[in-house]
Amino acid sequence: MAKYIAVAGKGGVGKTTFTALMLRQMVKSQKGISILAVDADPNANLNEALGLEVTATISELLEETKNPKAIPTGMPKDVFVEYKLQQSLIESQDIDLLVMGGPQGPGCYCYPNDLLRKYLETLGDNYDFVAVDTEAGLEHISRRTIPRIDTMFVISDSSARGIRSAGRVNDLIKGLRSVVGEVYLVVTKTTEDSLDTLREEIEKTGLKLIGDIPLDPAVTKQDLAGQALYDLPEDSIAVQAVQKILERIK
Repeated sequence: MAKYIAVAGKGGVGKTTFTALMLRQMVKSQKGISILAVDADPNANLNEALGLEVTATISELLEETKNPKAIPTGMPKDVFVEYKLQQSLIESQDIDLLVMGGPQGPGCYCYPNDLLRKYLETLGDNYDFVAVDTEAGLEHISRRTIPRIDTMFVISDSSARGIRSAGRVNDLIKGLRSVVGEVYLVVTKTTEDSLDTLREEIEKTGLKLIGDIPLDPAVTKQDLAGQALYDLPEDSIAVQAVQKILERIK
């Protein structure tokens, strides 16, 4: 059975950076494992952080299923939807990727979402890990599109406002019908005194602080050059910080 890992937090706090570096560390430290990454953020850019090219998102393909004329004659709708979903899977040597995308137009997505849920459950069984870069509102989790979460990382930048937002995410998680296992806080873009300054705000969230990721010039340089964060050098501050975080939950 696959282990499901989710990364949550508001936009701009470093969710995708953490997800990409987490996946990198998992691949390097556990040889031979299979990983499915799911980019559930409407502002999808996990593929760029991983160095993968996206040709279609799930929402774009599901939009086609709402047009009866798009379904070949004699093909059941559920078979057509699964076929379109399979087209959206990006396969690579170490990590496969699904990009959900945002809603493409009006109308109910209940039927395709139900099929998507079943598809992800079936597809997830083919992997050792399913890692989800979630959207800020956690809609895919609350609708149980993502079947369950074994480990969740809530990401905040090193600001009081960001920590409070992480606390609200934790409140949302507690109210979800989905099963969520361990929940950890990760603080990004920290400087020497950040955690001491934020300690009181962190305690208010009720989240367990599992570690921080200091400001890393290598991350900024990689972003400016349009290069994949997955390819950061081993001596990168951020790479080493994520490695330590993952070691703490083993």
